[in-house]
Amino acid sequence: MPTPLWRSPELRDHISRLDRSGFAVEFLRRNTTYRRDYARLQRRVGRRGVDSADECAAFSQRWGLCFCPCTR
Repeated sequence: MPTPLWRSPELRDHISRLDRSGFAVEFLRRNTTYRRDYARLQRRVGRRGVDSADECAAFSQRWGLCFCPCTR
């Protein structure tokens, strides 16, 4: 998301009402590195040649998540 949009009054109001985990979700969904890594995880798990539980655990640990995004 371009920087000026982060400064819009509407978004600033929305973000100010978020709790810590809500802010983290907003940050990650806008983070291109996270999105690229998540897409890579989906491809690897989709191939079924890897242990999806191990892949998800490594992904979660890398990003400091307390849930496995593969099971959602």
